[in-house]
Amino acid sequence: MTLHEHVTRARERLQVAGIEPGEARMDAELLARHALRWDRVRFVVHRHERPPNGFARAYEQLIIRRARREPAALILGRREFWGLDFEVSSDTLIPRPETEIVVERVLAAFRDRRPPASIVDVGTGTGCLAVALAREFEEATVIGTDLSDAAIAMARRNARRHGVDDRVSFRRADVLDGIDGRPDLVVSNPPYVPAADGPTLPPEVREFEPPGALFAGRDGLRVIRALVRQAGQRLRSHGMLAFEIGADQREATAEILRRERRLSAPTFHRDLQGIPRVAVATRRPDTRRSANG
Repeated sequence: MTLHEHVTRARERLQVAGIEPGEARMDAELLARHALRWDRVRFVVHRHERPPNGFARAYEQLIIRRARREPAALILGRREFWGLDFEVSSDTLIPRPETEIVVERVLAAFRDRRPPASIVDVGTGTGCLAVALAREFEEATVIGTDLSDAAIAMARRNARRHGVDDRVSFRRADVLDGIDGRPDLVVSNPPYVPAADGPTLPPEVREFEPPGALFAGRDGLRVIRALVRQAGQRLRSHGMLAFEIGADQREATAEILRRERRLSAPTFHRDLQGIPRVAVATRRPDTRRSANG
């Protein structure tokens, strides 16, 4: 049996397991290349040949795991974000392409202004936002906060992996608690799934990703409320807050931001499906006068 035939049969098994055809095709090839330790060019060149000894058994074990709906990223132990390779595990949320919109909007906002000197990434998980922004803003110091010690340990490894651990630090904290100073930028991909929505999530998410990184109370907005309130208190004048939201949370998030009068009216930015995915607001200037003013 050729490599192509192995991958075709695997793709069919993944589809039977309930995986969407396009994803099944991509994952069947990705896992084959992982078993072979080949890049895609080598795979394409040799796909109509018989595989090396040992491939069939190794590939079978990978396909069994994926057919049980374990995410491919967890099987591989890595996921790409912003062109960078990140270690991942079941201790953290797997980085999503939608979260890259946070980075895009931050870069657009600071294109014509002084770059941020201090950045805080709330709920850092793998550290993907913290590391990506540290790479983009080479003079900035970055702090990532998380309530999971395992996530913090992984984020530190990812910061070392990408050579920014001299400027990026991580600490166990709830939102911005214990963060000194007034940052120029606060970013986050917070938990935002309502607790009751758990059974509706895909098995890859429901069964393999940490609940603490997914769920945020009855309406999914508990962490967002805290994030907006604390960012209003802590951000430097004209500082920026940018964070991801759920597919149907635009209006509720807008109301939360309107109530935080220290922040500007928000703007919302859509993902490739046209869904409002990232909220952005800035800290209003502090207009209070001194007692002698």
